[in-house]
Amino acid sequence: MNDHIPDPTKMINDTPRTDEAQFGTGRVSVNFACQLERELNAANDRIKRLEEAGDVMAQELVRRELRKEIDERTAAKEAKP
Repeated sequence: MNDHIPDPTKMINDTPRTDEAQFGTGRVSVNFACQLERELNAANDRIKRLEEAGDVMAQELVRRELRKEIDERTAAKEAKP
């Protein structure tokens, strides 16, 4: 795949791979369509895993902050005469 834009005055198409794979009839092969679908599924799976990892990280940050507050309160109570 080439990301170079040869002519900056031309519109950039949002489906360059599909356009390139057409047979001149406006159609693409079943194999190409299957490949795109597999890539889409893989990308969606990756997004889901990243979102889940972000949720776990957020929960861990909250847990650590709460633990810090508990430790600080405990230390303050123990320091009182």
